[in-house]
Amino acid sequence: MNFKDENLVSKKNLLEKYSISYGALYRWKRKGLIPEEWFIKKSTPTGQETFFPKDLIFERVEMILSKKEDVLLDELAEKISGEEESNAKIVIETVFGEKTFRIKDIKSIKRILENGETTDFNEILKF
Repeated sequence: MNFKDENLVSKKNLLEKYSISYGALYRWKRKGLIPEEWFIKKSTPTGQETFFPKDLIFERVEMILSKKEDVLLDELAEKISGEEESNAKIVIETVFGEKTFRIKDIKSIKRILENGETTDFNEILKF
């Protein structure tokens, strides 16, 4: 994932904005509520800091905070995992452009060579 600097928020600002602790943030990470790839390490004049994609992390933290009183964190993590998996996409790039498909909508992916040999990618990709 590539994010522009203006679309990032520092860990310090995130913790202050939502009045959450460092411990809570990393507990959410361990439970899978916040994806590892959202923790972006960057060099700064004062050393190395952690940043997050602003829109994604704000939405996720607000959702966690709104539901954590009613639902166990493990249950919330399972729900998020299922939603992310069902919305996962595959991108196919060709010389003609790029096409994106939701993985759950794909029925089959095959490679067919000129000699008729077929490779079924469903087994490899575990659809």
